[in-house]
Amino acid sequence: MEDDGEKSSFVIGIIENRAKEVGVAALDLRSASLHLSQYIETSSSYQNTKTLLQFYDPMSIIVPPSKLAPDSMVGVSVIVDRYYSASKKVIMARGCFDDTKGAVLVKNLAAKEPSALGLDSYYKQYNLCLAAAAATIRWTEAEKGVVITNHSLLVTFNGSFDHMNIDATSVQNLELIEPLHSNLWGTNNKKKSIFHMLKTTRTTGGTRLLRANLLQPLKDIETINARLDCLDELMSNEQLFFGLSQVLRKFPKETDRVLCHFCFKPKVTNKVLAGDGARKSQIIISSIILLKTALDALPLLSKVLKDAKSFLLGNIYKSICENEKYALIKQRIGEVIDEDVVHARVPFIARTQQCFAVKAGIDGLLDVARRTFCDTSEAIHKLTNKYREDFKLPNLKLPFNNRQGFYFSIPQKDVQEKLPSKFIQVVKHGNNIHCSTLELASLNVRSKSAAAECCVRTELCLEALNDAIREDVSALTLLAEVLCLLDMIVNSFAHMISTKPVDRYIRPGFTDSGPLAIDAGRHPILESIHSDFIPNNVFLSEASNMVIVMGPNMSGKSTYLQQVCLIVILAQIGCYIPARFATIRVVDRIFTRMGAVDNLESNSSTFMTEMRETAFILQNVSQRSLIVMDELGRATSSSDGFAVAWSCCEHLLSLKAYTIFATHMENLSDLATLYPNVKILHFHVDIRNNRLDFKFQLKDGPRHIPHYGLLLAGVAGLPKSVIETASVITSRILEQEAKKMEVNELQYYPIQMLYRVAQRLICLKHSNHDEDSIREALQTLKENYLSGRL
Repeated sequence: MEDDGEKSSFVIGIIENRAKEVGVAALDLRSASLHLSQYIETSSSYQNTKTLLQFYDPMSIIVPPSKLAPDSMVGVSVIVDRYYSASKKVIMARGCFDDTKGAVLVKNLAAKEPSALGLDSYYKQYNLCLAAAAATIRWTEAEKGVVITNHSLLVTFNGSFDHMNIDATSVQNLELIEPLHSNLWGTNNKKKSIFHMLKTTRTTGGTRLLRANLLQPLKDIETINARLDCLDELMSNEQLFFGLSQVLRKFPKETDRVLCHFCFKPKVTNKVLAGDGARKSQIIISSIILLKTALDALPLLSKVLKDAKSFLLGNIYKSICENEKYALIKQRIGEVIDEDVVHARVPFIARTQQCFAVKAGIDGLLDVARRTFCDTSEAIHKLTNKYREDFKLPNLKLPFNNRQGFYFSIPQKDVQEKLPSKFIQVVKHGNNIHCSTLELASLNVRSKSAAAECCVRTELCLEALNDAIREDVSALTLLAEVLCLLDMIVNSFAHMISTKPVDRYIRPGFTDSGPLAIDAGRHPILESIHSDFIPNNVFLSEASNMVIVMGPNMSGKSTYLQQVCLIVILAQIGCYIPARFATIRVVDRIFTRMGAVDNLESNSSTFMTEMRETAFILQNVSQRSLIVMDELGRATSSSDGFAVAWSCCEHLLSLKAYTIFATHMENLSDLATLYPNVKILHFHVDIRNNRLDFKFQLKDGPRHIPHYGLLLAGVAGLPKSVIETASVITSRILEQEAKKMEVNELQYYPIQMLYRVAQRLICLKHSNHDEDSIREALQTLKENYLSGRL
């Protein structure tokens, strides 16, 4: 099958039942992997399904014809129609979605044993995704004209549940893949997403793996630390870092593409068009050559990794460099393929390599076709020299491309008048003129025919070799996965860290139930744009699980919310983070509610859009979620908006999830007087000559910026009398609120003291101090509690 570069290679099957269950099967034609997911759709807008579709970005989506959507749900078929073009949607009969056939297919095609997949134990639990798998595999084999090789697919169940879940709205809000605004106001610079910032990978597979990790970061602390240990070694051992960087250049960019040509065997048909047959032969030959080039580079990788100490690099050395299967595959290839053949990108060199890939003497008809190809190529070059002399064109060149074959390129300055009538298909191309002749066109046809004959004969010679390689296809899958992982860690993570000043990026620590503490954290994208970026801290724990951030417009609240999420995501993909120190409780879901826009397509006002996003968060929040909410309830009446914001905060306070809530509503600071697990912060702003001077520095406690709204109103041109009246009204309201807060503080002060003690005890529990230091800290805590100085 042909490869489309970095375009999607996923085919997805989706089916649902009336119990709000959705089954998804995603078959990756590039890396020969099948990802199965089954879940209950909790959102009427199919938010979980849209998140998965955004993650896979499929080229085809297979759905059954009838809509068995539960009440109040629109159905997956409608969702596909709404968000994807009609060309991507494929409707298959419901009989094709057969879970029994799906289970048999997965058992036969999976590289791992069924028991290792958990298929025997959880067959009924996965019935919908197995049904989707049956339809997906059946359509792929029919549409692409292939048969999937047994025990060749890497099958994963519930992939999204093994990783952090980030919904589609949050992906957009956090600018993980694409920036919301590409141009930076007032500059010629282009704003980057976190994906673009890290996209220094050298292989297509590495780029895809990076995107997948950003959309679904890891949750397993052991795996994260293994990546961080690897980064530690790379950052402390320059020879290893630069050695790996150089070795990875030796592997072809499309190494992972080899898999689909060995995992998917073309069907044998009686009627094959000559052009199609030659094209398929070229793909098979180029795959063998590409695999040979990759295997030739393995000894260099082995040499670099031999003395590596980290678990990850050591494991790669044992599983790849010491694996005898690769030597056997290389030996089998060496028996048939010429030793000097290497993977080439230049079109004519690539065609020549394909024609001469097989050793001479193996097939007589192939040798005859090669002689014809060489004679034709020689005739074309002789014709070119003849034209140079006859028409006095010393700078006449002979370029080649796969579509047109050979053609002539003449500098325009060498053509004084019209070209001789012998030249046809004359086209101006920049400072050159491209053209051909009838003689060259005739030779091109002969050359193409000879090359096609060479490829077809070469494919026949490679049949036995292809079958032998397919026996060890699982080893090739492992090699591709390892190269993609190394590309991501070395060429993306380590490269990015190496370009920053020393100690600007540090290794984060992780706990299962400890606090989220970041000291001097910075926004990973904006700090590269603004050299004077102000760092800020964040601290959340079970005893203080909500932070309310206050401050006027443009003080830095939204940037701070995005910054915290991006640091957590970077940490959980196994990368260093922009901070002075960090310890992170592993997050299983990130929810964001940012921005205020109408959604005209779904007939939703700004407030309705806010409420739908908030409802999705409250329905799906877990005990280990991270929630960031920016300006909730501002799009409706002040009383209703304040009531909704207060109520949502109270609901989130009852959970163990960590929440950062940014708001202009100063009344929300009253929550801290009622609930001891609420912490109030504000962004420091000075007022000078009736102007706001933003410091972008986060400080403890609430701070009232007197009449900053009225200052802006005055700048906008409101009459002075209106501003004065508004100032009087504001003063009266503030006096009443101050009295109310004073009463609440006196009433709830003892409970707050207890929570502060609990918070410090939690920090000590997760600290690395010795016993004497902890005893000293406990004694100090006791004295401060008794004296009321907490």
